[in-house]
Amino acid sequence: MATPRSLNPFRLLATHRNFRLFWIGQTLSLIGTWMQSMAQAWLALELTNSALVVGAVASIGSLPIVLFSLPAGALVDRTDKLRLVKAMQALMLLESALLWWFTWSGNITIGWLLALALFNGLANAFEIPARQAMMIDLVGREELYSASALNSSGFNLARIVGPAIGAIVIRQFGIAWCFGLNAISYFAVLVGLSLIVLPTWTPVKRTESPMTEITAGLAYMRRTPAVAAIMLMVVVFSVLGIPYMTLMPIVARDILHLGASGYAVLLSFVGVGGLTGALFLASVGQRVPRGRLLRLSAYAFPALLVALALVRSVGLARPVLFLVGFMMIVNSALVNGILQSVVDDAFRGRVLAAYSFVVVGLSQLVGALAAGAVAHEIGADWAIGGAAALMIAITTFFYWRRPVLARL
Repeated sequence: MATPRSLNPFRLLATHRNFRLFWIGQTLSLIGTWMQSMAQAWLALELTNSALVVGAVASIGSLPIVLFSLPAGALVDRTDKLRLVKAMQALMLLESALLWWFTWSGNITIGWLLALALFNGLANAFEIPARQAMMIDLVGREELYSASALNSSGFNLARIVGPAIGAIVIRQFGIAWCFGLNAISYFAVLVGLSLIVLPTWTPVKRTESPMTEITAGLAYMRRTPAVAAIMLMVVVFSVLGIPYMTLMPIVARDILHLGASGYAVLLSFVGVGGLTGALFLASVGQRVPRGRLLRLSAYAFPALLVALALVRSVGLARPVLFLVGFMMIVNSALVNGILQSVVDDAFRGRVLAAYSFVVVGLSQLVGALAAGAVAHEIGADWAIGGAAALMIAITTFFYWRRPVLARL
């Protein structure tokens, strides 16, 4: 009889040395990344006093991901993933160091701020699919769900801790040191990556051009029912669901009548909920049927967004946002883990590049802009609630027309 798996959500860190080195370094680096993200937005506001420019600085990093993710996926499938991740992390360290130097020396301009954000996005376009595709080498196929959930836990822990540390750093040492500490944090992930030991990478002989491989990857996603169904769900949830975060300042100020500190508290409830959801998923692992849990989260997440759109009380908004964060992470980590488990290794880099194209690129450049435009016309509550209702309708249609989702 098989021994039941431990409910300890950090079990993988104890049993997989490579993943432990990766996770610790990545989480420390993400704390620095969230510090930089917060400080970058504040610096853009100080330099221009323009909400439009602040939004441009936040979203311009998504542009290279939209433009280059698919070619990056072809590169990932024909190169050493660990070496590529190291190289891109080193470039992001350079970007943070330059941002620190320009700000510390008083030479920062909005032009440099935009250019460096664009440079960072270009590195991310190649690093994200390579890092995602490397996960199976760190933990094996059977542990991908728990690994994806633990990655999400690190992300949400950093989202809670990073801005809090950043606020202290700005007050005590100045905004430049948020960028300096982020540059230092990249050393943590680079040290972890340098200690990872994987089987020697053997190049695969390829005769097709990169463009032919991109086309083949898109064709593979279309003709593989499980991959096609999951990617369609990713598109819908990324474009209609995730951009609610873009509208949270409006919800806080205009609907709940809160100031900046109240807004920060609301975001912390999302982060704590996400961290709780990630640890829950990491602990249950294979104990709960993934298809059943995916279906529950696919309906619960938009239903909670509808509830958020109707809330007019701060006391109700906080627990609702906790649950929104919980279900959002459960859904996204499940989708990521399922996608990684069903995709053919030969197409892994290209499929995960398409995934990052949608989750990071389209959610910002399409979802966030559309949400802002709708909110401008009819209000943030209608924008959030209307998109969530549409998500429920499309999810119902998917489960009707794509029965493979119920069999995952």
